[in-house]
Amino acid sequence: MDDLGFGAGGRHRVREAPTHLGAERVEIRLRDRSEANAQFFEAEAKRLATLCHKMAERFARAGRLVAFGASPADRSDARHVAVEFVHPVIVGKSALPALALAGEGGAIAPQVALEAEAEDIAMAFGGEPDILEALAAARERGCLTVAFTKDSGAEWEFDLSTVEDGFIRQEIAETLYHLLWELVHIFLDHRGLLEGSAAKPVHDSGASSFLYPFLGQQEHDLDAILADVRKSMLMKAEEVTALRTQTLTEGAETLLAAAAVLRKRLDAGGRLIALGNGGSATDAMDVVADFRTPMYGGPARRALDLTEDTGIITAVANDIGTEAIFSRQVIAYGRGGDVLLAMSTSGNSLSIIEALREARRRGMVTMAFVGYDGGNVAAGLEADYIVISRSQNIPRIQEAQASVYHVLRELVELDGPAPDR
Repeated sequence: MDDLGFGAGGRHRVREAPTHLGAERVEIRLRDRSEANAQFFEAEAKRLATLCHKMAERFARAGRLVAFGASPADRSDARHVAVEFVHPVIVGKSALPALALAGEGGAIAPQVALEAEAEDIAMAFGGEPDILEALAAARERGCLTVAFTKDSGAEWEFDLSTVEDGFIRQEIAETLYHLLWELVHIFLDHRGLLEGSAAKPVHDSGASSFLYPFLGQQEHDLDAILADVRKSMLMKAEEVTALRTQTLTEGAETLLAAAAVLRKRLDAGGRLIALGNGGSATDAMDVVADFRTPMYGGPARRALDLTEDTGIITAVANDIGTEAIFSRQVIAYGRGGDVLLAMSTSGNSLSIIEALREARRRGMVTMAFVGYDGGNVAAGLEADYIVISRSQNIPRIQEAQASVYHVLRELVELDGPAPDR
């Protein structure tokens, strides 16, 4: 058996010995993320709480979130924030209207000019001229505008330029829009706090009281609720730092070994094939965008996103079943020299497990980034390299997993020069 072959039963591989340099790099990157995350949210939590309130007023007036991005990575964030608002994963939270406009639809500014309405919330990812023109059009239309680029012209601008690492900037932005999604519901549950709405009796927070104790406050006490939403944001920012620490510390050896094997496969002409469902599908988009981009002194790498072709996905889902949407594509595209990366917050999705099994049958290296306790993926050892983010909070899991695949991208080019992204 060579270092890339299956062991007995097709479940074990000889692991590459993690290098001291690699382990040190993971530790440094974890520290960088912890410091940047704490500094940003301590500085911005008060403004973010106010933005939640303003967004709730827009949603209460039938406004929508319109997110947009042109580059492949920015497109993934636009699609990620849209799916979170439309398909809430917190029980009892209502779906909120959101859509993503991306580069595959052509220039962004004309799309925004056609689609944006006066009560909408326009959220821009990226700072290209086309994006800035789209923001200007949205603001002229009357939209509330949000951006993450300095001098964007947005009404609500969150300048991340002081964070040197582009991956960390993106991860902070992801936590930011997750928090907006999680906490905008607080104000929607207190309609008396919204412009033009009458106060209701105090909301009975019931089973949610331990998570959001301020739900029981009077609806006229906006300042107190804003203060508590700010505290909740800081608490959640600390939670993701703790989860990143657990994930990258506990999973460091596995991640280093996975990076070494992935580097060998890519250097030999293989591809990284990524997949996931929902928010994890947008993470697969981001992984592929990152590997196709030269960075850390290395070349662009071959990568394929199995979530991209909606024609194939819907055809398979309709004619066979959703459990086959990825495995059928693995049959079509997967080769023995490729690596499959599956991302799942639960570790239980049948479409993920079937894809991992099909990839293994074809001699592919398999990797899985999963949440909770690893679910059936971990219990059944369905992948060769499994990194677990031990949490039941889906937004925090996704944020930790973003750090994992971003660090993986760097580790693959470990022999390159200092990061310059």
